[in-house]
Amino acid sequence: MFFPLPRTATAPFCPSEVKGSVTVDPGLPFHRKLLRYAGPGLLVSVGYMDPGNWATDIEAGSRFGYGLLFIVLLASLAAMLLQTLCVRLGLVTQKDLARLCRERYSPAASRFLWIGAELAIVACDLAEVLGSALALHLLFGMSIPVGIAITAFDTVLVLGLQGAGFRRVEAIVLGLVATIAGCFVVELALSQPLWSSAAMGFVPSLERLQQPGALYLAIGVVGATVMPHNLYLHSSIVQTRLVAPTDAGRREAIRFCTLDAVISLSLAMLVNAAIMVLAASAFHSNGQREVNDIADAYRLIEPLVGSALAATLFGIALLASGQSSTFTGTIAGQIIMEGFLDLKIPCWQRRLITRGLALVPAFIGVWWLGDAGVGKMLVLSQVILSFQLPFAMWPLIRFSSNRALMGAFANGAVIRSTAWALFGVISGANVWLVGSVLAG
Repeated sequence: MFFPLPRTATAPFCPSEVKGSVTVDPGLPFHRKLLRYAGPGLLVSVGYMDPGNWATDIEAGSRFGYGLLFIVLLASLAAMLLQTLCVRLGLVTQKDLARLCRERYSPAASRFLWIGAELAIVACDLAEVLGSALALHLLFGMSIPVGIAITAFDTVLVLGLQGAGFRRVEAIVLGLVATIAGCFVVELALSQPLWSSAAMGFVPSLERLQQPGALYLAIGVVGATVMPHNLYLHSSIVQTRLVAPTDAGRREAIRFCTLDAVISLSLAMLVNAAIMVLAASAFHSNGQREVNDIADAYRLIEPLVGSALAATLFGIALLASGQSSTFTGTIAGQIIMEGFLDLKIPCWQRRLITRGLALVPAFIGVWWLGDAGVGKMLVLSQVILSFQLPFAMWPLIRFSSNRALMGAFANGAVIRSTAWALFGVISGANVWLVGSVLAG
């Protein structure tokens, strides 16, 4: 599926410059209208299947088999709820979360949130650097430091897309996501999982969480799935759809963009579940229950599955995962900088800054810890994201529940209560996770 470019989409792909660039004819049939609205959810979903997710999914699958699949399901449902709030906030106010924070909070509070958001962007980019470098190492045999250096040149991709239009970026990301999904479809066919056991794994169970180490891993899966910068990203990129300035027009846009988000995040959930199912069937079922490193998974998958194709597809999917996240990380960073600081710089410069900040700890980590440090740094990046998440959730829930700001589109009592309950659970879980990591 390739989304057609609208005639107006000739600006660079930074959201502030393409606001309302994708037009939707009110007279279009449902399926064509959905295709015009589709795209923002896909860009957001990339953050839910980036290399940082792989480490937790692989370890959970190898240690506990199919038992923690329900955590993937619950984390994905939580992500859908939060992204739905982002859709409402962006379409109704025509402002993104970062800009609203700057306008409605004190300068000190706004700067604090901005620093936290920037740390999340760098942490996410660190995972992309390490994941892409590891994929290059596994596929082509180059050293990890050389792979990290090569990732520095993905800024050229951003430069090449200047003037291509936002829909072109969405189409490229769609191709990369389809590559990831296609690789795992073949992987699962080769590994032949026990589908009845996998289905049972989606049934929530407190008993499974009582196994040693299960709760820790479950929190890691949640932290790796629900990423804070995606909340800033989604509230902005939904504004690329031209919406009629009426309640009926906003209501229709919210309905279609919510559907886009749910479909896209469902795909991300299936990819994460596929990684865990693959680890369960290839490793756990064959007695390999201590696989907690992506490189180890790559090396073990060929002899256990019995096909060299399985390992190759694993590496290709990892590389596509890291590269697809590059685009969304660039856009999210631009949104955060413009929103919090009211500062506009070219996208390629923003990309250069972000990638530069990620390359430094990546090189230091590999130099200090060796190639084995890649897995540890991936986990650390997820801890940073987990810690930052509540600081993005708080203003999102407050703003989207503010009737003076949202009018008739403010969150109802059920959604508001559910969102705050989710905030409490994730905050408590992340405090426990960070405390455990620091204590360990």
